[in-house]
Amino acid sequence: MARPLILAHRGASAYAPENTMAAFRLAHELGADGIEFDVQLTRDKIPVVIHDDTVERTTNGAGRVAALTIAEIARLDAGAWKSANYVGEPIPTLAQLFDGLADWLRPTGRVSPCLLNLELKTERFFSDGLERQVMNVIARYGLQERILLSSFSPFALRRARALRRDIPRGLLYDSTMALPLRRAWLRFWANPQALHPEASLIDARYMEWARRKKLQVNTWTVDDPSEARRLADLGVHALITNKPDVIRDALK
Repeated sequence: MARPLILAHRGASAYAPENTMAAFRLAHELGADGIEFDVQLTRDKIPVVIHDDTVERTTNGAGRVAALTIAEIARLDAGAWKSANYVGEPIPTLAQLFDGLADWLRPTGRVSPCLLNLELKTERFFSDGLERQVMNVIARYGLQERILLSSFSPFALRRARALRRDIPRGLLYDSTMALPLRRAWLRFWANPQALHPEASLIDARYMEWARRKKLQVNTWTVDDPSEARRLADLGVHALITNKPDVIRDALK
């Protein structure tokens, strides 16, 4: 059985400020197979890489991402909260992320040298334009074959599918969600190629069901070596982790 892919959750976020270029570069250095990151829109409709819908937790600013312009976002410090070593680390735009990963993304002759798991951060029933703006940036960089889109919203994934059927999709869910969501009953809306359940939801029966449905299983957030080995033995396709070095060592 092949080793699961190791995807660095918001970059190597155990060690560097999440969703920053510092965290993504460190993930590369630590041997991750790719990265997981979050994207949402600024007020002026620029896709930026940040998890929360407000900037308070991970920057020195305040306010909702959707209420701030890209100029206001660019002035924020997204690194100082983690440590003094990262003072001045900015929130990257999606385009800046792709630019900053150029060496990692350059073809090397290997299959999928870097997988980019892009989470669409939206709960909207109707789109604010996020899916289209993200697709425009992906197309501009020609990265369709490296992208795996994911979202907790089956409606966002449905909109993404309408724009680009060739980019695979993964439906996120966890144990706290309402029954129709945590059982992925609404997956028909997204028609995903993968499921992204919280790790605690996965057992042998679940994996048997996923294989029957011909669905890949990518799970999160796996930082414990014994849990990583359990999931690898069950046959998951990818492990999303804050500690790519620890999980890579655990699976050697």
